[in-house]
Amino acid sequence: MAMHEEAVLYPPTTAYPFFLSAKRYWLPEFEKNASDPEALTLLFLHATSFHKETWMPTLEAIFALAKKPKSSVKIREAWCLDCPNHGAAGLANANVLLQPEFFLNFSCERYAQGIHHFLSVTPDEGGAVDFRTRNLVGIGHSLGGCAVTLLQDIEPRFPFSSLILIEPLISPAGGQHLIKIRELLVKGAYERRDVWPTREKAMVALKTRDRTRNWDPRILENFVKYGIVEHPGNHYPEGKYPGVTLACTRDQEAAMYRDPDGATKPVETLNRICPTMPVHVILGEIADFVPRRVHEAIKKSQPWASVDVIKAAGHLIVQEIPERLGKSIFAALAKNETTSHTRSRL
Repeated sequence: MAMHEEAVLYPPTTAYPFFLSAKRYWLPEFEKNASDPEALTLLFLHATSFHKETWMPTLEAIFALAKKPKSSVKIREAWCLDCPNHGAAGLANANVLLQPEFFLNFSCERYAQGIHHFLSVTPDEGGAVDFRTRNLVGIGHSLGGCAVTLLQDIEPRFPFSSLILIEPLISPAGGQHLIKIRELLVKGAYERRDVWPTREKAMVALKTRDRTRNWDPRILENFVKYGIVEHPGNHYPEGKYPGVTLACTRDQEAAMYRDPDGATKPVETLNRICPTMPVHVILGEIADFVPRRVHEAIKKSQPWASVDVIKAAGHLIVQEIPERLGKSIFAALAKNETTSHTRSRL
């Protein structure tokens, strides 16, 4: 399947200090949907320590289902966006992220603000798309699920027709229930190996590491290609520095985990939007990151449009079973279509 892509990098402005990096994905079969106002524009936000290209295998699975002749889901295109301190954006923003205002001071809400700024840049201002005219569906994993939720509170609001949250790092019963996992994640961020002589050596190391050896091979390949960048020390004449390092630095990763409101503020937003907007939640059956009691609280906390608990999956569903996740996301999109058509007949 020939999935087309287009990379976009917006420079900083007086209104927003960071580069914003995104990619648009589509199939030739979707181009006929460009004139259909109901065709979906999917917006994907990634988890902490990852990058926008981590969604590619999941997108391939969704697109394969959507292009079938009898599919009820019409997709126009998908956009995947980096958190400003991750991926290609993290590399472009390396210097500004060292400024006191932002160093060790990034958050889920800042991710949401960055996405809002990206959506707000109109074609007249050099933007790629007028998102105000699109039928938007927000899809986020972990941090991305929280960010796409908080995006619904930023004015002016964009016309999202539904949200799909994958293992959102929220705690309806209070942030204290995630304190332990946050502490472990911060510890893990600082203990994580972050330099390698070459990308090839990085791949060998990641294939044997406990947290990464179960990733889909395409995810590993994309992480080494997009989640790892040239080490800044390579620019020194001595040439004694490692060759490659993480695009999202250990400091920036830890800063995201320390966000004091990241697990609770999105709950307030969900309390407001779930009664009026279809919001789907997808969880892993294995409580390897998010405690099981938090999973149970999430399932009971809202009038979700659907809840899918994927067997033999943990928190890193996107990285480990993108094919199965693509089917679950597509099922949620199809349910939206069925519900919409039912309402239109009433």
